[in-house]
Amino acid sequence: MAAAKLSLKPAMERVAADIDRQFDLLLRVPDDPRRPLYEAMRHAAIGGGKRVRPLLTVATAELFNVDRQRAIRTATAIECIHVYSLVHDDLPAMDDDDMRRGKPTVHKAFDEATAILAGDSLHALAFEILGEDATSPDPFVRSELMLELARASGPSGMAGGQMMDLAAEHGDFDLPTVTRLQQMKTGALIGVAVEAGAILGRVPPEGRTGLRGYARDLGLAFQIADDLLDVEGDEAVAGKALNKDAAAGKATFLSLLGVDRAREQAAALVTQAVAHLRSYGPEADLLRALAHYVVERDR
Repeated sequence: MAAAKLSLKPAMERVAADIDRQFDLLLRVPDDPRRPLYEAMRHAAIGGGKRVRPLLTVATAELFNVDRQRAIRTATAIECIHVYSLVHDDLPAMDDDDMRRGKPTVHKAFDEATAILAGDSLHALAFEILGEDATSPDPFVRSELMLELARASGPSGMAGGQMMDLAAEHGDFDLPTVTRLQQMKTGALIGVAVEAGAILGRVPPEGRTGLRGYARDLGLAFQIADDLLDVEGDEAVAGKALNKDAAAGKATFLSLLGVDRAREQAAALVTQAVAHLRSYGPEADLLRALAHYVVERDR
């Protein structure tokens, strides 16, 4: 495991460079009136971010000897959805944030209308990437990737979780409700990032049980770590405003459990996540290291 942790940083750096390269190729700025839209998409998508979801896809795909470029294309599609959600979440109608990944949010760097269109276009780009033969020569693989990403992105997943998050400012949410909220808002996209690697490897649904358990526990641990960073982190390191949930009066894992219990719960979830990988050998060490990273990170 120590060796896996040592290899995590270069793996993250390599995936981040690969994702930036994909976005650079996909988002060539045209010399026409659409120019600001492409510039806004590039502003949101290129540079910064932990790229945890892309690395989850690539690391899982490697378990099944999937061609790396196909895994990177799939990871880029999932990152499109993640980035679009950040662009829209930052809008005044939602979280109203000025900074993201250490730079002005898209609606601040451009304007609100351009930010909305940039998010819409990144959403569409995700499914365009997955629909192309270069992602997989197998149409059944491509269709399953699109289906699972749509489910994870919509009202049963990320968007539904965001709606619950908006309602949390005016509701009295208990722990099961907050857990469901975060499983949808954060966990669904982490789940599809893991499962996508297995889909590329043509692993049948019944063969993905352990990976699903890993992703479920990882997603909750990731969110608890985010909640801890929101109250204990450094805004300069995080690259965004902190302490917003408490100011909005939202129920979170921290407000319901307290800092110490929340930290213990995150550690227990990481242990559970790693246990779900027991059927894999050293080839899954990168996934194991990622599980520990999500609760040890500083941003």
